[in-house]
Amino acid sequence: DLQMERQLHLNLLASRPPIAGGLQSSSKMKMGPGRKRDFSPLPWSHYFETMEDVEVENENGKDISLLNSTAVAPVVLFQKPLCSVICSRINCRVVAMDLRAHGDTEVKQPEDLSANMMAKDVGKVVELLYGDNPPPIMIIGHSMGGAIAVHTAAANHIPSLLGLCVIDVVEGTAMDALNSMQNFLRCRPKTFKSLENAIEWSVKSGQIRNIESARVSMGGQVKKCEESCSSPGVSDSIGEAVIEEEADEEEEESSNKKRMKEDDQEVKKESVFTWRVELSKTEKYWDGWFRGLSSLFLTCPVPKLLLLAGVDRLDKDLTIGQMQGKFQMQVLPQCGHAVHEDAPEKVADALATFMVRHKFTEFKEGILW
Repeated sequence: DLQMERQLHLNLLASRPPIAGGLQSSSKMKMGPGRKRDFSPLPWSHYFETMEDVEVENENGKDISLLNSTAVAPVVLFQKPLCSVICSRINCRVVAMDLRAHGDTEVKQPEDLSANMMAKDVGKVVELLYGDNPPPIMIIGHSMGGAIAVHTAAANHIPSLLGLCVIDVVEGTAMDALNSMQNFLRCRPKTFKSLENAIEWSVKSGQIRNIESARVSMGGQVKKCEESCSSPGVSDSIGEAVIEEEADEEEEESSNKKRMKEDDQEVKKESVFTWRVELSKTEKYWDGWFRGLSSLFLTCPVPKLLLLAGVDRLDKDLTIGQMQGKFQMQVLPQCGHAVHEDAPEKVADALATFMVRHKFTEFKEGILW
């Protein structure tokens, strides 16, 4: 008999209203002369009210992190930076979870990142939270998370599912990108001398265009190492790698280089940060995440929304499906791949409109549409 092990450490966070001024829409921030951009991490308490630890049973003994917001039904299952913006638009409860090997998740078998396993994880989380009588739920996922959202919906792991939203992931484009993924991963810095350094790299490399989103989300992508900065294998060129500014920021670039050089001399014994998951070692799962995704998405028997950074991302199956009215599509231009981080206000508007149109919920009082 398989012994049931206690597992799944879930962090539950409750959504706060958006902080004053909302999220910035661009990584470039207008500042006075001599001021530097702030790359310090933002704490979860800026966006959430509470954090709880819970445990669930699973025969495989896996762990997962979950972030939760308090509001009213229906439930929107997603991730953190966008939560407070959505909650400011419509009446809903946002449950933002970290998949295995993401964020604060701690797993006993972190190497198992198959679509089937992660989809089951999502189902387990919902079962833990709501038992046999879950409220109406709309699931949302971005990139690989979008693929897992589709697999979760198709496998009926959420019996009360009423809607599905996928953000900037299309089977054809994803499968084509896999051919160059290992080369892309090799070009990334292996380590960062600080969390601020990692956030700076994410913005200046173009991975995230919204500096505030980077300050929120980058902390969940890296972890502190045991080794010191002077240990073998730690890159000495990180400072050079992150300092690639536009021509109109040459003065700031020079200042940053000088500051990083001084920091390098002072923090030799401090811990360094590295990526939380070694993506290159998950290659055997990549095909399973995305192959057949378009067909799977189209067969999900709930209202569907596809948010894209560019219309050129559509593949043949989705183009036909969109023409047949099988799902709603919206293109958000001037965004990178991390659409929900680059333009959280626009994504929240699209989600709110979609959910109200399908009568999942209502706009909050005072919100004019």
